[in-house]
Amino acid sequence: MKVLITDKINEAAGKILDGVAEVDFLPTMSEDELAQKIQDYDALMIRSQTKVTKKILEAGKNLKIVGRAGVGVDNVDIESATQNGIIVVNSPDGNTNAAAEHTLAMMLAMSRNIPAAVMSTKEGKWERSKFTGVEVFGKTLGIIGFGKIGQHVANAAIAMGMKVVVSDPYTTKEAVEKIGAKYITSLDEFWGQCDYITIHTPKTKETTALINKNTLNRMKKGVRIINCARGGIIDEAALKDALQSGQVSAAAIDVFETEPDITASPLYNSDCNVIMTPHLGASTAEAQYNVAIDVAEQIRDVLTGGSAKAAINIPALKSAILEPVKEYMQLAENLGELVKQLSKGNLKNINITVNGNLAELNVSPLEVAVQKGIFSSTLEGVNFVNAPIIAKNRGINIITSKSQKDCTFIGSISVTLTTDTEENTVTGALVAKNMPRIVRINDYNMSIEAEEHMLIVPHENKPSMVAKVAAVIGENNININRMQVAQKSNLKDNVSIMIITIDKDVKSSVMDKINQIDGVKNAEYIKLNA
Repeated sequence: MKVLITDKINEAAGKILDGVAEVDFLPTMSEDELAQKIQDYDALMIRSQTKVTKKILEAGKNLKIVGRAGVGVDNVDIESATQNGIIVVNSPDGNTNAAAEHTLAMMLAMSRNIPAAVMSTKEGKWERSKFTGVEVFGKTLGIIGFGKIGQHVANAAIAMGMKVVVSDPYTTKEAVEKIGAKYITSLDEFWGQCDYITIHTPKTKETTALINKNTLNRMKKGVRIINCARGGIIDEAALKDALQSGQVSAAAIDVFETEPDITASPLYNSDCNVIMTPHLGASTAEAQYNVAIDVAEQIRDVLTGGSAKAAINIPALKSAILEPVKEYMQLAENLGELVKQLSKGNLKNINITVNGNLAELNVSPLEVAVQKGIFSSTLEGVNFVNAPIIAKNRGINIITSKSQKDCTFIGSISVTLTTDTEENTVTGALVAKNMPRIVRINDYNMSIEAEEHMLIVPHENKPSMVAKVAAVIGENNININRMQVAQKSNLKDNVSIMIITIDKDVKSSVMDKINQIDGVKNAEYIKLNA
């Protein structure tokens, strides 16, 4: 067995693998160099510098596992790895302490004006009154996202005498109250309660520009904001305006939309009261040691016949079960994504119904695909391995039934998602061999191919509605690929929906314009992993 370790990874990884495999530490290589080198290796361990492309994975004829010593795996071609039977693993928890501590350090440095005071003092000045700060004791810290990092921050803040409020649709009131914090169901109620706000969520369609001009104006005047999560969750131009107006008194930002080109950020070289650091959340000696050990142990376990605890994909799924339903896997995942993005409120139950030829098959892979689609719409790092675990840990019921009714299609899947406020159902089907389609959204029948970017536009049945929506789309340089207008079987209902597939993502400002069209009712932009 041979393991190749590239990038700057703690040498402790090599010690974990000693006795199991021959380990080579080499510097970061180009795609061609690595494709040539990887042929001799059974495992590859990397950080963020190495890009593991399809070419490299296909060249790795002996490659069994790729390990990313860190959280993200955006530098690994997951689809190609899966197709080539290569397990991809990461270390989702190795930097928890580092990220939480950096958040707290940023909050305190911002509150006491430490960076500016340091620079002033080094210039020989003594400006005590200029740098009068504020205490965090007794202040209210709002935490968006209550995963492991958010929980760590909450515990530390409470220990410092802060009041903590939490907003996270994927946790429970009981879990939040257990540590002494307050759970707030709606962000509408959340914004105005906080003296400080810190973000600990992934960047998804729902969280992109979560903090924007509108939400900033709903916050308490003088709020202080920290982001050590992901760039793009904050609209940086809107934050700059809020800092200059005094709506936000200070900000501490570790992550940016245009990394590493910080000069492209509206916050760069501005006179705003903002602390900026170069994505240091996981940059501690301990975190880098932890992720190296974690991933090395997983590589060791896989090479010795065991399993990986943080696998991103499922190449080990038995082909006898997957093969009969593989044509439906992508469709099932897309249905999960679609129904989740259409639904408001906290998730309670997931009902899956299969019909046609699927009623006679083992559909457990499709159940996992639906769950992956649902949770990946709002959570980071969801995969076929951990999606069922996420559902179980959150107490979400998954009910699968097989219908014996006559089916118009070869086979169909219906997914009903129930939240604490509503219920939505979407159906997909194989309308012909290799032709999966979305065929129903709630009471509307259709037949449209799932694509990465889609608009669902409910509207009144009256002239020019399609033209008005298309005009807004065209004005914003967005191309329409396909479009259907679907009506309910009950034609007395005067509402139809447009289903429009487009060539790029849609900004919230464009959606605002569409929703301002007279007769449009709650249009939604849907992004699928299609």
